[in-house]
Amino acid sequence: MKKIDKTLLITVIILSLFGLLMIYSSSSVWALYKFNDPYKYLKSQSIFLLIGYFLIYIISKIPYQIYKQYSNKILLICLILLILVLIPGIGTIRNGSRSWFGIGPFGIQPSEFAKLGLIIFTSKYLSNNKIKDIKTSVLPILLVVILFFGLIMLQPDFGTGVIIVMSIISLLFISGVNMNFFVKIGVLGLIGIVVLVIIAPYRMERITSFLNPWSDPLGSGFQIIQSLYAIGPGGLLGMGLGNSIQKHFYLPEPQTDFIFSIISEELGFAGILIVSTLFIIIIYRGIKISLNSEDKFAKYLAFGITFSIAFQTILNLMVVVGLIPVTGVTLPFLSYGGSSLLISMIEIGILLNISSYNR
Repeated sequence: MKKIDKTLLITVIILSLFGLLMIYSSSSVWALYKFNDPYKYLKSQSIFLLIGYFLIYIISKIPYQIYKQYSNKILLICLILLILVLIPGIGTIRNGSRSWFGIGPFGIQPSEFAKLGLIIFTSKYLSNNKIKDIKTSVLPILLVVILFFGLIMLQPDFGTGVIIVMSIISLLFISGVNMNFFVKIGVLGLIGIVVLVIIAPYRMERITSFLNPWSDPLGSGFQIIQSLYAIGPGGLLGMGLGNSIQKHFYLPEPQTDFIFSIISEELGFAGILIVSTLFIIIIYRGIKISLNSEDKFAKYLAFGITFSIAFQTILNLMVVVGLIPVTGVTLPFLSYGGSSLLISMIEIGILLNISSYNR
């Protein structure tokens, strides 16, 4: 082991501390109204952030080979948790989804941990098996992904399900699977999306509101419209930290999925540039760690983690600016939410450990 990637570590610390500042700025008005405490969300996120820093330190010291050794058990635990959360009385419903374990005032989302569990399992599988035939080499992975995706959709949590599927497909892509396979997967994916829309009509409302949010400005298009109203006036330097108008009960719970809108409104293009640069550095360092890894498992694992963070970031930003329908996906390191933050910190810890073995 050599020294860890300090650039990655420092960037994550800066981004997460900036996220803490913006969570307070975006949530203080709502927290004062709902809990009579403007610091409510800041306090909760601060606890998770401290735990996250502790996890980064601990996990960066744990040899990444251990995850390969216990990948099957990790996947099994994730599967059990996804099943348990669906049972009434065990899993709790938030925002219409039974995807949480309630622990006092906090909540843990098992689908976030399943995301990492599947990446670890797939990385081990690809490092131990040569991709020769689709049926014998790729089908086992697809069956596992379909099982996990199905359980997550029962909650339902479409955004996390899409991130998981795309992360595994990206790993299959870099492993050398034939391009025809991805064309077939794309066609099946489109058919699947159509079926999911037919099963749950509210998804069609999200699609129509995405295409023309002003067709239902007080209903399905409300979030997107308010998000655009926040981004529009930002200008070059924004309205000033803490001076957001949209956080005053216009944009619902702005500290979660739409925190980037408040950043744009208060800090303008300068804030957007800072956040984008920090994310680009994280993604660049993650890819570099993957490329410099001599161990196949480490290479796949680092790439899978980096792609997952990158894709989730892009998905959130596309929702915020109205390029795709609302998915309910958080912005890594910035949005309020303990599960998302902790799993992101665990992933960074793993990347740091892998970097310590690289030349």
